[in-house]
Amino acid sequence: MIEIQYRSAVQLVRAIDTFAAQPNGGLIVGPATTRIDSGTILELAAQYRLPTIHATREFAESGGLISYGNNPLDVWRRAPCFVDRILRGTKVSELPVEFPTKYRLAVNLKTAKALGLTVPPSLLARADELIE
Repeated sequence: MIEIQYRSAVQLVRAIDTFAAQPNGGLIVGPATTRIDSGTILELAAQYRLPTIHATREFAESGGLISYGNNPLDVWRRAPCFVDRILRGTKVSELPVEFPTKYRLAVNLKTAKALGLTVPPSLLARADELIE
């Protein structure tokens, strides 16, 4: 695995151009990626026929191959409980750390077809959503 670090769009493009020169690659896009960078990544991934995976469904909906991550709305639904406890006097240090318990898998079949990939039936069966 190669980590691509960049500070500008030019650096991002150069890094993916270099990475794409190697055969059989794919991109795991981190959650800190901005929407602008995501667009650039998706364009380059399509150009170089690189499969991509990201944590948010919107990424797969926009042309990424797969997304696997928690639903941010589920996390936000729990926020009022914590605010209520803080307003009632609970110290922040006494609040429990909660981790997501439900994850969603989305597969973009249109992208898979464009990349010439066959998605295994077992993955399709486990997907929460198939984007066509």
